[in-house]
Amino acid sequence: MPAATGTKRVRGVSVFRPFVFGSEARPFDPDNRPEGVPEDHTHQWRVFVKGVDDEDISYWLKKVQFKLHETYAQNVRSIESSPFEVVETGWGEFEIQIKLYFVPESTEKPQTLWHSLKLHPYGADAEGKKERREAVISQNYEEIMFNEPVEQFYEILTGGSTPAQPQKGKGSKNAKQALQQQQGTRTAEIPYNESPKNPYSRTTENKELDRLAEANKTVEQMIKEEKERLIDREKKLAQLRESEGLPAMNKKK
Repeated sequence: MPAATGTKRVRGVSVFRPFVFGSEARPFDPDNRPEGVPEDHTHQWRVFVKGVDDEDISYWLKKVQFKLHETYAQNVRSIESSPFEVVETGWGEFEIQIKLYFVPESTEKPQTLWHSLKLHPYGADAEGKKERREAVISQNYEEIMFNEPVEQFYEILTGGSTPAQPQKGKGSKNAKQALQQQQGTRTAEIPYNESPKNPYSRTTENKELDRLAEANKTVEQMIKEEKERLIDREKKLAQLRESEGLPAMNKKK
């Protein structure tokens, strides 16, 4: 029996879409406190799901459900259009459940994320940031992988046409490579350079890889030096035992 229209999957293809989720909080100015805010509230904050460089992601993301602390009225908030965010005020930090609902054409099940709301500065110069009432941004880079999406959703993701399926037999390897390399007009490229609003970029990634490579070299050098010190200590111990007429220690093989 043939597959229903739009439910046939594009075999051998995976499409990823990057995004950012997190929160931004700022303390109230004591001299310019908003009206109507509860007296014990100290900050205004927002929790969000957005494109890496604020690009539109609503073509694949239908709805975001934010589950706030139970002390908030209507603590489950469903946002069905961009920007996918909730703006609130409060005084305490808590865990927020974030549930992603994809467009109906995807036939994909919702996915759940968790985010810890941060109101207070942390890390370097935390006290200085607190005095300057700087915004506290806590966010994460994430990727959604759609493995073998249905044809209709693949077209939505790429903005192009559904690719032909690779044929079995001779030449199938080249056909599969061509299938994997095919690109539509919609892409998910991470920006080359970071910006004040977006710290995620290929340049940042390369810097981090270079930093990790240097750290790895440092660790390897430390291990080498420690081995040399161990060999030297073993030699000195052997010489000491020999000078005192003690039998040599048996070495484990």
